[in-house]
Amino acid sequence: MNDVDSSLLAAPGDCCFQLVKHSGEPVGRKTTIGGFETYISEPLADIAGPKKVLLYFSDLFGPFFINAKLVQDYFASHGFIVLGIDYFFGDSIGCHLDDPTFDRSGWIYKARKRAKEEAPRWFPQVRTLYGPDTIYCAVGVCFGAAFALDLAATEDIVAAAFAHPGAANEDHFKKLKIHFVTSSTFQGHALTIETDNSFPVKSRRRAEDILIEIKATYQIKVYSGVSHGFATRGDPEVENSRWAKENSARSMIEWCNRFSKSS
Repeated sequence: MNDVDSSLLAAPGDCCFQLVKHSGEPVGRKTTIGGFETYISEPLADIAGPKKVLLYFSDLFGPFFINAKLVQDYFASHGFIVLGIDYFFGDSIGCHLDDPTFDRSGWIYKARKRAKEEAPRWFPQVRTLYGPDTIYCAVGVCFGAAFALDLAATEDIVAAAFAHPGAANEDHFKKLKIHFVTSSTFQGHALTIETDNSFPVKSRRRAEDILIEIKATYQIKVYSGVSHGFATRGDPEVENSRWAKENSARSMIEWCNRFSKSS
């Protein structure tokens, strides 16, 4: 993950720690890849064509939180092997919600530092396991958006998507690379909201300016009436929140499928 070496566009805020817990029965399991505990969810039926792996970079609650498991299972139901890295090493923010003395700022500083140092070792191990001919995509949510963008600065994935980033800078967008021999564009999909203290309108528009400058292939969807975290932590009992959550997941998988077919 890149150091903060350019203008900051997104940063963690109180909204990154708020959630509504979802309900459901996860179908994935825990495994270990390259020394990292990883959530894996696989298609229930055989899928024709090349193998596809979706790399999932979670928010502060980690890949094993029920909300994250359910969205990863959804992606898997559309033909992807989904792998969610635990770059919190079993110490996600969810472990501390009931501690009134918890040092949230100190925790996120240490968590970000360790994840930046350790997480880059994970994907090479994934690639060794699943092979170079597999099609790879990346999805990042909140804290995880920067990790998806980091991979999008390589030629190892065909598409990336993120929702309500909690950490990103200008270089994350400027360094996006080509992914197809016949294309000079990055396949990027961004989901955000009208008012987001972690990724404000000014930052979103600057990111879009950069994408235009580098002639990226991209889509930005802006949702009204929801708050930061809507893609994984919104209230499913509220119709607009539920619709935004479901639509964002559907948009991400459609985006990844679009470029997976072109590989």
